[in-house]
Amino acid sequence: PLAAQQGRLLAKLENLQPEIKKLAQHLRYEVSVRGKQLGWSEKVARSHFARNMRRIVTELYVRDNCHPFKATLLLWVQVPMWVCVSLALRNCSVGALGPAVQEQFSSGGALWFTDLTAPDSTWILPVSLGLVNLLVVEV
Repeated sequence: PLAAQQGRLLAKLENLQPEIKKLAQHLRYEVSVRGKQLGWSEKVARSHFARNMRRIVTELYVRDNCHPFKATLLLWVQVPMWVCVSLALRNCSVGALGPAVQEQFSSGGALWFTDLTAPDSTWILPVSLGLVNLLVVEV
């Protein structure tokens, strides 16, 4: 669900780019005209342009509810989850949690894999996992 939300958010951000470019050109013209009227230096004009452009872009993000920081939500949730699950599986498989857990893994399989501590000699699980991940990435 987070990946789908991130995709929608990135699409919204991409759709805003033409509007932002158009508003930037208009604002650049207004700032140059106003700068000539008031005798601003190039540095002051650039400062006014940057401040107003930042305000306009923020208003667009609020209007469309698509702040770029929301796109990092997947990273902040999925990476710690992946690290915790990886460490837990590693601790279970090497017997760091005690010999009882290792014994349960060696006798708790199903179908063709009855020993969860032994490598998969048929390569069914690694290949299927790789194909499923490829499918997810491509979709």
